[in-house]
Amino acid sequence: MAMLWKFMRVAKYSKTALAPKIKVRGIPTHSRHSSSKSVPSDFAANTPSSNTVEVLGKAYPQDDYSNVTEKILSKVGKNLHNKKHHPLWLIKEQVKDHFYKQYIGRRGTPLFSVYDGLSPVVTIQQNFDSLLIPQNHASRRKEDNYYLNRDHMLRAHTSAHQWDLIHSGLDAFLAVGDVYRRDTIDNTHYPVFHQMEGVRLFSCHELFSNIKDGEGLQLFEQGHRTAHKQECHTMEAVRLVEFNLKQVLTKLMTHIFGDGLQVRWVDCYFPFTHPSFEMEINFQGEWLEVLGCGVMEQKLVNSAGAQDKIGWAFGLGLERLAMILYDIPDIRLFWSEDERFLKQFIVPHIWQKIKFQPLSRYPPLINDISFWLPSETYSKNDFYDLARTIGGDLIEKVVLVDEFTHPKTQKVSHCYRIIYRHPERTLTQDEVHRIHQAIEESAVRELGVEGRF
Repeated sequence: MAMLWKFMRVAKYSKTALAPKIKVRGIPTHSRHSSSKSVPSDFAANTPSSNTVEVLGKAYPQDDYSNVTEKILSKVGKNLHNKKHHPLWLIKEQVKDHFYKQYIGRRGTPLFSVYDGLSPVVTIQQNFDSLLIPQNHASRRKEDNYYLNRDHMLRAHTSAHQWDLIHSGLDAFLAVGDVYRRDTIDNTHYPVFHQMEGVRLFSCHELFSNIKDGEGLQLFEQGHRTAHKQECHTMEAVRLVEFNLKQVLTKLMTHIFGDGLQVRWVDCYFPFTHPSFEMEINFQGEWLEVLGCGVMEQKLVNSAGAQDKIGWAFGLGLERLAMILYDIPDIRLFWSEDERFLKQFIVPHIWQKIKFQPLSRYPPLINDISFWLPSETYSKNDFYDLARTIGGDLIEKVVLVDEFTHPKTQKVSHCYRIIYRHPERTLTQDEVHRIHQAIEESAVRELGVEGRF
């Protein structure tokens, strides 16, 4: 990948630009343990030769679902979470260290195994079906995901590996990796970020062994589904699993952020966990969401071959934790190769206190773009992807500032404000004008909008 802050040449954007064979060489397709090393990736767009996309040494035929861009593919294999002394690596290592020391198995070895080299290319079955996500669920939309084709995609969450790891016989594990989602553009959102998945399964003996008179307690029953439990679980089992999960995560957050941390739980909904919760921490007077978790759906556990066990799962974002812990103001900085950023995280041990010192802030340049929408098929994420592909990380933020419906024609107009900022130097209006004009022209050509430029 070119340096994050290096000025990018204006390129023509096309949703069908991936028809040429695109090759990304990088990490192996799978890894067995956290000791695996990250292999740098190389990105190159080759001369058009076939209607395929090549990722990590494998070619995928394109179809009507293919929407991954060259910009996104250039991130595959970067593995920031495995890059020593990177802030995301520091957070990952802190969580690993906590779990290794806090939870010990019967043989005196760490209870949780860690997998941080799993391929980001997954099947639709892995990403959605194995997690019991309905066919019509909003999370499957093309507007929100990066599809290689109808059968393969760049994982939208590390939960995509839950079923496979459970099916391999694991009862306790952490899975870490880069995930990909089409999203808005601002200082806290980026189409590539990093997650850590945690899963723990319990047998009847493991769950009730320390409970007084627990011999007669059971994991399962034939009951009714409620807001507090699944139909197959006993209330006693659910309460104990929920208590264990919240205790594990509260200890983790307290260990990372220090004693006195305030934690609260908010009920929510995830298709593959029930009941489900989001954890929020009070940091500097503000409640911030840091992870989602819940009791695993027994249908998922059963289908993976662990019919006699019950468990929990959680997912946390490494960028979110690092931004809070180190006071990093902009998510784009994680992709920086600027030594002024990276050297701040070269510390003698992973628990070293770090206070990020901001880089020089150069003035922003602000330009608006307005156009009439083509039809109901228009998606804001299509425009965000287009802007990101052309402007790259010089675009700090894109926000919809006005929406107007013509009283006679009923046509809808959007006005977006694009904020450009280069962290290493002052951008000129001429530079920004060329990028902005390319975005305007591409929006008309590729999205079918009618410009109001």
